[in-house]
Amino acid sequence: MDRETVMLVGFIALFLMMAIRVPIAIAMSLVGIGGFAAVVGPTQALRLVSLSPLSTATTYHLGMIPMFILMGSFATRSGMSHELFRAAGAWLGHRRGGLALATIASCAGFAAISGSSIATAATLTKVALPEMRRVGYSDSVSSGVIAAGGTVGILIPPSIVLAVYGIITEQDIGKLFIAGLVPGILAVALYMLTVTAISYLRPQEMPVGEKQGWAERFKSLREVWAIALLFLLVVGGIYAGVVTPTEAAALGAVGALVIGLARRRLSWEDIKYCLVDSLRISISIFFVFIGALLFSYFLAITRAPQQVAEYLTALPLTPMMIMVLILLLYLVLGCVLDSMAMVVLTVPILFPVVTGLGFDPIWFGVMVVMAIELGLITPPIGMNVFVINSVERNIGLTTIYRGLVPFIAIDLVRVALLLFFPGIALFLPNMM
Repeated sequence: MDRETVMLVGFIALFLMMAIRVPIAIAMSLVGIGGFAAVVGPTQALRLVSLSPLSTATTYHLGMIPMFILMGSFATRSGMSHELFRAAGAWLGHRRGGLALATIASCAGFAAISGSSIATAATLTKVALPEMRRVGYSDSVSSGVIAAGGTVGILIPPSIVLAVYGIITEQDIGKLFIAGLVPGILAVALYMLTVTAISYLRPQEMPVGEKQGWAERFKSLREVWAIALLFLLVVGGIYAGVVTPTEAAALGAVGALVIGLARRRLSWEDIKYCLVDSLRISISIFFVFIGALLFSYFLAITRAPQQVAEYLTALPLTPMMIMVLILLLYLVLGCVLDSMAMVVLTVPILFPVVTGLGFDPIWFGVMVVMAIELGLITPPIGMNVFVINSVERNIGLTTIYRGLVPFIAIDLVRVALLLFFPGIALFLPNMM
């Protein structure tokens, strides 16, 4: 078969396997090996299989992923998420929609030590949802706030998805992390604005909570020093150029362990649980990376990225219009694919197009993550929605999606702002 036919058959096979729930890592590996063998030959394909997994698993930059996951696991197990929500609730809980505002603030704080939207959503479902129910919040509003707030987990540094993007595109991961900071803060501000609007439009669904005295408020701040310290070690170290992202990840993991032990919040059983849980998650990500690498050889041998670039650049459209089409593609894919699958499948194909059109690769990374954020809360497969439903089985998917409608609308506004004003994401990295 000629290369164009191999490319077409390969993509059809890939999407058919994903449609029947074959894990994305296996689907990409099979297509990558099969397509490479069809063009070059089975001997070379077998040689590729023998070398690529080892070279991928031993990549230096990939070492940051298990370290960031471990840092988040230690922080969660030592109760930092509960302290964060209590502090946010003490300062904001007495306002209209205050516990929802506290949940958004807690999501942002937890994202700074987690790097995972799914982990953020799962943790805050256990921490914030019971409190909002106790005060009288509706399940729709409560679950919608948590699902939306959880999306900032992959934007506010450290972000595992931004790290994956940086590894695939060979961009400066430190600059990517810093580029996500201001858009992440913007997301939190817009979500809080949305919560405030909902609280005035539907006050019966968001009752006012108890007011805490000033002594209790300042006392609650003393409990969140650990999160602030970890954020300073990781993000501050990267921004100052003192440590690389990989070193910062290791420093954060050790710091979370030391803080947990010093505060007597981590037992030996807790440490073993965190190590095993982090290893399990890291292995699944590494398998996706190996599949993505094998699939990238298939893309290279069939010239798929070059053909897509030639097709898009030949369209009678301006570069900005093409970028809008790419973002619309991400929004559609977000309805059927998870975040990691979107990154490893699309970035190798679309990145040459975007850079060829003259767009900044750091800015594009932030835009990709923001589009993926939308995919985490849009039907039919919004991963954050399914996470909340799995933790609280008595809250239906329809209920959660109904509460998410205003947050999806404000996210579209945020994507438009970053699209037309890229300096929002780039001015901090440009100062490094």
